[in-house]
Amino acid sequence: MADVLAPLAGKILAVLVAPGAKVEEDDELAVIEALKMENTVYAPSAGTVKEIKVKIGDSVEDEAVLMVLE
Repeated sequence: MADVLAPLAGKILAVLVAPGAKVEEDDELAVIEALKMENTVYAPSAGTVKEIKVKIGDSVEDEAVLMVLE
């Protein structure tokens, strides 16, 4: 299992996958707004999205777990 972590603190603008989705390394998973810039969160490895821990509009801290891959 691999946790997908927020690269920086910010607000979730988009969640681009759903539980059960198969992803490859470097696929786009979510978008975070920080300092008026949009930052894309990429898959750290290939796998299946097991759980999504955030929703659009959530504020997250740096290195917060956004989702879990297995």
